[in-house]
Amino acid sequence: MSGRNGPGAAGGAKAAFSMFQQKDVAAGGTGKVSSEGGTGAPTNPSSIKDRLLHWCQHVTKGYNHINITNFSSSWADGIAFCALVHHYLPNAINYDSLNPKDRRKNFEIAFKAAEDNGCAPLLEVNDMILMGDKPDWKCVFTYIQSLYKHFVMMPEAMAARAAAAQASGK
Repeated sequence: MSGRNGPGAAGGAKAAFSMFQQKDVAAGGTGKVSSEGGTGAPTNPSSIKDRLLHWCQHVTKGYNHINITNFSSSWADGIAFCALVHHYLPNAINYDSLNPKDRRKNFEIAFKAAEDNGCAPLLEVNDMILMGDKPDWKCVFTYIQSLYKHFVMMPEAMAARAAAAQASGK
Protein backbone atom coordinates (compact mmCIF):
# COMPACT_ATOMS: atom_id res chain seq x y z
CA MET A 1 0.00 0.00 0.00
CA SER A 2 1.39 3.38 -0.93
CA GLY A 3 0.44 6.77 0.45
CA ARG A 4 1.60 8.97 3.26
CA ASN A 5 2.69 6.12 5.48
CA GLY A 6 3.81 3.66 2.83
CA PRO A 7 7.42 2.59 2.34
CA GLY A 8 8.11 5.41 -0.13
CA ALA A 9 7.10 8.07 2.40
CA ALA A 10 10.07 7.42 4.69
CA GLY A 11 12.52 7.45 1.80
CA GLY A 12 11.10 10.68 0.42
CA ALA A 13 11.25 12.34 3.82
CA LYS A 14 14.86 11.23 4.30
CA ALA A 15 15.82 12.53 0.87
CA ALA A 16 14.13 15.87 1.52
CA PHE A 17 15.79 16.19 4.91
CA SER A 18 19.16 15.29 3.40
CA MET A 19 18.73 18.04 0.83
CA PHE A 20 17.77 20.49 3.61
CA GLN A 21 20.93 19.49 5.54
CA GLN A 22 23.08 20.13 2.46
CA LYS A 23 21.54 23.57 2.05
CA ASP A 24 22.13 24.25 5.75
CA VAL A 25 25.84 23.47 5.32
CA ALA A 26 26.00 25.66 2.20
CA ALA A 27 24.39 28.48 4.22
CA GLY A 28 27.04 28.18 6.94
CA GLY A 29 25.26 25.77 9.27
CA THR A 30 26.52 22.44 10.54
CA GLY A 31 23.99 20.28 8.71
CA LYS A 32 23.66 18.29 11.90
CA VAL A 33 20.67 17.85 14.15
CA SER A 34 20.10 15.52 17.02
CA SER A 35 18.05 12.50 16.06
CA GLU A 36 15.88 9.82 17.55
CA GLY A 37 16.67 6.20 16.88
CA GLY A 38 19.40 7.04 14.38
CA THR A 39 16.90 8.02 11.68
CA GLY A 40 18.56 11.35 10.98
CA ALA A 41 15.19 13.05 11.37
CA PRO A 42 14.90 16.11 13.59
CA THR A 43 13.80 15.36 17.13
CA ASN A 44 11.28 18.17 17.14
CA PRO A 45 9.66 20.63 14.78
CA SER A 46 11.51 23.56 16.32
CA SER A 47 14.80 22.38 14.81
CA ILE A 48 13.26 22.61 11.33
CA LYS A 49 11.84 26.02 12.21
CA ASP A 50 15.26 27.17 13.45
CA ARG A 51 16.99 25.96 10.29
CA LEU A 52 14.49 27.72 8.05
CA LEU A 53 14.90 30.91 10.09
CA HIS A 54 18.69 30.60 9.70
CA TRP A 55 18.25 30.21 5.93
CA CYS A 56 16.11 33.38 5.84
CA GLN A 57 18.76 35.28 7.80
CA HIS A 58 21.53 34.04 5.52
CA VAL A 59 19.71 34.84 2.27
CA THR A 60 18.74 38.36 3.41
CA LYS A 61 22.09 39.22 5.02
CA GLY A 62 23.29 42.63 3.85
CA TYR A 63 19.85 43.91 2.85
CA ASN A 64 18.81 47.25 4.36
CA HIS A 65 15.92 47.36 6.86
CA ILE A 66 16.15 43.61 7.61
CA ASN A 67 16.39 42.01 11.04
CA ILE A 68 14.82 38.57 10.87
CA THR A 69 14.50 37.07 14.34
CA ASN A 70 11.16 35.24 14.04
CA PHE A 71 8.35 34.28 11.68
CA SER A 72 5.99 37.00 12.90
CA SER A 73 6.98 40.61 13.54
CA SER A 74 10.13 40.37 11.40
CA TRP A 75 7.87 40.03 8.36
CA ALA A 76 5.22 42.63 9.29
CA ASP A 77 6.32 45.43 6.95
CA GLY A 78 6.83 43.23 3.87
CA ILE A 79 10.48 44.22 3.42
CA ALA A 80 11.82 40.79 4.45
CA PHE A 81 9.56 39.11 1.87
CA CYS A 82 10.88 41.52 -0.76
CA ALA A 83 14.50 40.81 0.21
CA LEU A 84 13.97 37.06 0.13
CA VAL A 85 12.32 37.16 -3.30
CA HIS A 86 14.86 39.72 -4.58
CA HIS A 87 17.71 37.40 -3.62
CA TYR A 88 16.43 34.83 -6.13
CA LEU A 89 14.74 37.19 -8.59
CA PRO A 90 16.83 40.39 -8.57
CA ASN A 91 15.21 41.73 -11.74
CA ALA A 92 11.68 41.31 -10.39
CA ILE A 93 12.01 43.81 -7.52
CA ASN A 94 13.73 47.18 -7.31
CA TYR A 95 14.76 46.68 -3.69
CA ASP A 96 16.35 50.11 -3.28
CA SER A 97 13.03 51.83 -4.06
CA LEU A 98 11.14 50.13 -1.21
CA ASN A 99 9.90 52.00 1.85
CA PRO A 100 9.45 50.04 5.11
CA LYS A 101 6.50 52.31 6.00
CA ASP A 102 4.55 51.33 2.86
CA ARG A 103 3.52 47.87 4.03
CA ARG A 104 0.76 47.29 1.48
CA LYS A 105 3.00 48.13 -1.48
CA ASN A 106 5.81 45.92 -0.12
CA PHE A 107 3.50 42.93 0.26
CA GLU A 108 2.01 43.52 -3.19
CA ILE A 109 5.45 43.70 -4.78
CA ALA A 110 6.85 40.62 -3.03
CA PHE A 111 3.79 38.41 -3.46
CA LYS A 112 3.27 39.41 -7.12
CA ALA A 113 6.93 38.83 -8.02
CA ALA A 114 6.87 35.42 -6.33
CA GLU A 115 3.56 34.41 -7.89
CA ASP A 116 4.58 35.64 -11.36
CA ASN A 117 7.57 33.31 -11.08
CA GLY A 118 5.61 30.22 -10.12
CA CYS A 119 5.31 30.44 -6.32
CA ALA A 120 2.00 29.47 -4.76
CA PRO A 121 -0.05 32.47 -3.56
CA LEU A 122 -0.45 31.34 0.04
CA LEU A 123 -0.69 34.78 1.69
CA GLU A 124 -3.01 37.65 0.89
CA VAL A 125 -1.95 41.28 1.12
CA ASN A 126 -5.12 42.27 2.99
CA ASP A 127 -4.64 39.50 5.55
CA MET A 128 -1.09 40.65 6.25
CA ILE A 129 -2.28 44.26 6.62
CA LEU A 130 -5.04 43.22 9.03
CA MET A 131 -2.62 41.22 11.18
CA GLY A 132 -0.61 44.39 11.79
CA ASP A 133 2.73 44.18 13.58
CA LYS A 134 2.28 40.55 14.66
CA PRO A 135 1.36 38.35 11.70
CA ASP A 136 0.42 34.75 12.51
CA TRP A 137 3.79 32.99 12.54
CA LYS A 138 2.27 29.77 11.20
CA CYS A 139 1.00 31.55 8.09
CA VAL A 140 4.34 33.25 7.48
CA PHE A 141 6.28 30.03 8.20
CA THR A 142 4.15 28.08 5.72
CA TYR A 143 4.70 30.69 3.01
CA ILE A 144 8.44 30.79 3.68
CA GLN A 145 8.56 26.98 3.44
CA SER A 146 6.84 27.28 0.08
CA LEU A 147 9.39 29.85 -1.12
CA TYR A 148 12.24 27.65 0.09
CA LYS A 149 10.83 24.66 -1.77
CA HIS A 150 10.32 26.72 -4.92
CA PHE A 151 13.65 28.56 -4.99
CA VAL A 152 15.98 25.99 -3.43
CA MET A 153 14.60 22.47 -3.48
CA MET A 154 12.89 22.46 -6.90
CA PRO A 155 15.91 23.72 -8.90
CA GLU A 156 18.09 21.08 -7.27
CA ALA A 157 15.58 18.35 -8.03
CA MET A 158 15.29 19.53 -11.65
CA ALA A 159 19.10 19.60 -12.01
CA ALA A 160 19.38 16.09 -10.55
CA ARG A 161 16.73 14.75 -12.95
CA ALA A 162 18.48 16.41 -15.91
CA ALA A 163 21.85 14.96 -14.86
CA ALA A 164 20.32 11.49 -14.44
CA ALA A 165 18.65 11.70 -17.84
CA GLN A 166 21.90 12.83 -19.47
CA ALA A 167 23.85 10.02 -17.76
CA SER A 168 21.37 7.43 -19.00
CA GLY A 169 21.56 8.80 -22.52
CA LYS A 170 17.94 10.01 -22.72
